Amino acid sequence: MKKLFLLYKRCRTSGSLFLVVVFRLILNYLLYGKRLLLHQHVIIRGTRNIEVPGKLEVGIRYVGFVHRREKTYLNIRGRLKIADEYYIGRGCRFDIGENGVVTIGRGGYLNCHTKVIIMHRLTIGDQCAISWDCQFLDEDFHDIRYQGKEDADHSITIGNNVWIGCGARIYKGTVIPDGCVVASDSVVKGVFRAENALIGGNPAKVIREDISWV
Repeated sequence: MKKLFLLYKRCRTSGSLFLVVVFRLILNYLLYGKRLLLHQHVIIRGTRNIEVPGKLEVGIRYVGFVHRREKTYLNIRGRLKIADEYYIGRGCRFDIGENGVVTIGRGGYLNCHTKVIIMHRLTIGDQCAISWDCQFLDEDFHDIRYQGKEDADHSITIGNNVWIGCGARIYKGTVIPDGCVVASDSVVKGVFRAENALIGGNPAKVIREDISWV
């Protein structure tokens, strides 16, 4: 009863319809064996393709600039693998292609209005904080051809304990090591080697090393 009461309070604060959230929780558990707490304007296609042993919350936390009528759309044609409980903010858009795999570690969250467009692979480590209006994109969808062009690795890898600031854009072939911070509005593409670094700019580069964040 205590958990239900706390959920009710959270729903009231965030503009989520408590009875709808509970109904969808029960329905998804009965149909798919998954504990999904979903705002009433969350649409998921491919629920069977989500692997999450814990609770997945989508859009039911209060964020002051997000309207209660905003829609969240998760189109999971490939696989979404989450290690434990996780939160996805309202207004997010996911498009995971048939051959795409998104893997998310323990802890952390993905905030409002973020786009995850993955046709190949995205790996996010443990305890990563992803701010609002970010984008992860691992495919060009058009091919630019020229002599001597080499095939690039499309995968995006985010280490553990990484903070990605609002408006950051993360593109194919990017590797961000453990403990790094990506500054707001950065455009990130490429392999970074230094852990605990501040990465920022367009194109992004290492601005400072030996940092920490809380």
